[in-house]
Amino acid sequence: MTNPEQLSRHGRSMLDRRIFLGTAGLSTMGLALTSLLDHDGLLASDPAAAGGVNPIRPAIDTSKPYAARSPHFEVPAKRVLVIYCPGAVSHVDTFDYKPALSKFHGKKPPGLPAVTFEGPSGNIAKPFWEFKPRGQSGKMVSDLLPKLGEQVDDFCFFHALSTDTSAHPQGENFMNTGFTMEGFPSFGSWVTYALGTENQQLPAFVAINDPRGLARSGKNNFGNGFLPAAYQGTDFTASNPPNNLNRPQSISPNTDQRTVELLARLNAGHLEKYPGDANLAGRIASYELAGKMQTSVPDVMDLSGETQATLKAYGVEGGSDLRGKYAKNCLLARRLLEKGVRVVQLFNGSDPSGGNGITNWDSHSNIADTHAMQAEIMDQPTAALIADLKQRGMLESTLVVWATEFGRMPFLQANGSGRDHNPGAFTCFLAGAGVKSGFSFGESDEFGFKAAVNKTTVYDFNATLLHLMGLDHERLTFYHNGLERRLTNVHGHVVKEVLG
Repeated sequence: MTNPEQLSRHGRSMLDRRIFLGTAGLSTMGLALTSLLDHDGLLASDPAAAGGVNPIRPAIDTSKPYAARSPHFEVPAKRVLVIYCPGAVSHVDTFDYKPALSKFHGKKPPGLPAVTFEGPSGNIAKPFWEFKPRGQSGKMVSDLLPKLGEQVDDFCFFHALSTDTSAHPQGENFMNTGFTMEGFPSFGSWVTYALGTENQQLPAFVAINDPRGLARSGKNNFGNGFLPAAYQGTDFTASNPPNNLNRPQSISPNTDQRTVELLARLNAGHLEKYPGDANLAGRIASYELAGKMQTSVPDVMDLSGETQATLKAYGVEGGSDLRGKYAKNCLLARRLLEKGVRVVQLFNGSDPSGGNGITNWDSHSNIADTHAMQAEIMDQPTAALIADLKQRGMLESTLVVWATEFGRMPFLQANGSGRDHNPGAFTCFLAGAGVKSGFSFGESDEFGFKAAVNKTTVYDFNATLLHLMGLDHERLTFYHNGLERRLTNVHGHVVKEVLG
C-alpha cells in the first residue's frame, strides 16, 4: 500500500471517508445537472456567428480543396468578375450627375469643410466632362467613359456608398477584405473557400494585376488571410504568366511525366500515414495544381485564336501601350471565366507607393489630364469585356462588380486642379447574374459630398455580393482565434432592392 506521507495534501484528504463521499456526491450532482440542462436544451450551443445564427462551414475534402461545392441557396451566378480601380474614381465626373456643381461652380457654399484629407479645400468645381443621357434608361454618364456609358441599361448602380476611411491602403483593404487592417481574407478567398471551382486544372481564384504592377495594398487585396492558403488568389497577367511553368529543355516530356507520377505515389503514401493533416493535404493539392497549370495556363493565355474583330473591340491596338496591355488582361479574364474559374479579379491601376493619377485614379492634381489618361486605358477594354460576356451568353451566370475604394470631393483642392478623397459618397456598379439592370439605388446629396438617400455601407455591399453568389454573409464563417470570423464582421445587410 502506498505510504500516505508520499501523497499530496489533496490526495491524503481523499483518504478521509467523509471528504471522499462529499466530493463524490458533488460530482454526481454536477453530472445530473448537466443531463437535466441538456434535456431542456439549456446547455451552451456550438460557437455561433454574430447575431446568434449557426455558422455554415463548407464541407471540404482536404485532399481536394478546390472541388466544387454547393451554395447555401440556388442563384444564377456561377462565377464572379471583380473589376477594381485603385486610387478612387471621381463619381461626380463619371456616373453621379450633380447639376448643382455647375450652378455653384467657382463658389464655396456653406456646409462644406475648409480642410480635407490633403489640406485646404478650394471652390466647387463642375464636372470636367459633359454628362449626357445614355441608353434607353436615359442614365446620365459623362463623356469620360463613353463606352461604358453605352451599356448603362445592363448596369445596377450604387450611388450612396460610404466607407470608414479616407486612406488608400485601408480603403482598398476595407473594400476587398471587409476590414481596414491587413491579415483578413479577401472577398475572392471567401467565395472560393465556400464554393471551390468548376475547373480543377486552373486556380479557383485568379488576380490579374494592372500592367504597371500591384495596387497600393498589394497582395492583401487578393490574399487568403487566416483562411487556408489554398484559397489565396493566384496572380498573373497576360504579359507575365506564373513563374516556373516551363519545363527545362534538359528534361524530356517522358521523364517529366514519370517524375510527376512518382511524386503522386509518394505523396499518396505519405498522406495515408497522416490522414488528418489538413495542411499536408493542402500542400499536396497545391503542388498537384501547379503541375496541371503547366499545360492549362499556356493554353488559356494563348490569344492567337481570338478574331481580329474581337481584338479590335477590346482595343488591343490603336491606343496607348498601356491600353493594349490592359485589353489583353481583359481578354485573359474572359478566357479564365469561360474555363470555369470561380473568381477573377481584374485591376485597373497600380503603385504601392502612390501614383497621384499617373499610375492609378488618385487625381489630387491635374484631374482633367490624369483621369482622362486612366479612362483611355480602362473604358473600351472593360466595356468590351462585359459586352463579350453578354454576347456569349455568360453574363446570365456571371456576376460583374465594378468598384473603387471611395469617391472624390465636389470641390477642388487648394491647388485648383485636383479633387481630394471623399469617403462620404462614391459610386460602384454591378451587372449580370441576379442583378436588376438599368437601375440605380441610393442618392448622394446635391453636391455628391455625402450619401443622402439609402446610404449603403461597404458591409452592405459585400453582404449583397455574397448573397448574389448564393452565400449567407451572416453564416459563412471561419473559426479563428476564438471568433467566428466573416467577411462582413458583425455588420451588413443585403440590399434586396437591387436583386433581379
